[in-house]
Amino acid sequence: MVHTAIYAGSFDPPTYGHLDLVERAAALFPRVVVALGAHPTKQALFSAAERREMMQAICKPFPNVEVDSFDGLLVDYATRLGARVIVRGLRAGTDFEYELQIAHANADMKPELDTVFLPTRTNYGFISASLVREIARHGGDVSRYAPPDVCERVKAKFAK
Repeated sequence: MVHTAIYAGSFDPPTYGHLDLVERAAALFPRVVVALGAHPTKQALFSAAERREMMQAICKPFPNVEVDSFDGLLVDYATRLGARVIVRGLRAGTDFEYELQIAHANADMKPELDTVFLPTRTNYGFISASLVREIARHGGDVSRYAPPDVCERVKAKFAK
């Protein structure tokens, strides 16, 4: 039986699409670790600490979900946690090719890890963190795409 699943991402910022995947993974697995990955080549809008705070707040309703961060390969982090499954969301068909390539590489490095793909709910299929950032950058309303606290933080970032 799978006891621990990992849902990894940058969550910069967290969106309702992310929250949907957390909720669904929490219903499927006894323990879900939402893992914020460090991407040294990406310029993040929010610091790792800020993203962690936001994810902890939106994951609070799910007692079997914890938020953590990691640096390095996801498969190594999963091994350290004793995880057996990596959860990945698919918004569109274009995501599938990329995600499948990553899943194959992960399986090649750690055959004991499986990747589970969850298609995003239709109403969240077009939402991405980069879309939220771009709309907010131009003063647009992102309240349909992210939880209220996240929207306030995004708005504050671009007000500076």
